Amino acid sequence: MRKAPRGMVAHALAGLWLGLVLMSGPAMADRAGDVERLITALRFDDTIKIMRQEGMRYGGEVGLEMLSEGERGRWSEVVAGVYDGAVMRAQVKEGFVAALDGVDPAPLVAFFEGQGREIVALELAARKSLLDPEIETAAQALYDQMAKDGDALVERVEVFIDDSDLIERNVTGALNANLVFYTGLADGGALDLPQEEMLADIWAQEEDMRAQTGTWLRSFLVMAYQPLARDKLEAYIALYQSPAGRDLNRALFAAYDSMYEDLSYKLGFAVAIHMLGEDL
Repeated sequence: MRKAPRGMVAHALAGLWLGLVLMSGPAMADRAGDVERLITALRFDDTIKIMRQEGMRYGGEVGLEMLSEGERGRWSEVVAGVYDGAVMRAQVKEGFVAALDGVDPAPLVAFFEGQGREIVALELAARKSLLDPEIETAAQALYDQMAKDGDALVERVEVFIDDSDLIERNVTGALNANLVFYTGLADGGALDLPQEEMLADIWAQEEDMRAQTGTWLRSFLVMAYQPLARDKLEAYIALYQSPAGRDLNRALFAAYDSMYEDLSYKLGFAVAIHMLGEDL
């Protein structure tokens, strides 16, 4: 706990603090407005809608794998409750704003309200398309053929992946989400497993998860950026190589990873409750 200064020092500090408050008020408001503009330009709402669709599909698969036919009654309603779009958006926005604390959003706003607008649209369209298993298979085949042909886009995608550490960040997030899924199962009474065994089982999935993540990422990025003019792609790569881009990358992973962990815990807990035949 800080001790309050006394005497003339207190008056001087009070005057300085008042000056800082008066000067920072409009600046803080401008910054908050810029962060909100960035959230809009990055189209968080559209991203969450797609992630909710992905989650609904995944939750359905979990139910088929882990619940008996009798236990799956109302399961789709439960999954819909876990993947609540409004809650997801609020969690991501809160985490993103917190992770951007101390970061000047202005250059990011300028980029994504300008030429980045097309890039975000292409990424969203590709991700939504990949909800279709047949399109996902076709996208993987497209990447394989482009890699075999030595297409320049493949090399630029690799640069983008490496610069932003996309595979490792995604794998780490997925492993953490799996751990909290197990924790949800355990807290719900459906799993009696020491944490060391949970961790061992999760780490055993790492190699396969890394391979799957790499395949999906490469297919997704090639599909998204194939229609993009190369100068715009280079500008995008340069952005993520800059301090502002690295701050953005860190903030996005912090926000979305936190949301995924919360969803994974809720899903694991819901599975456990259904296994025990109880109502949520």
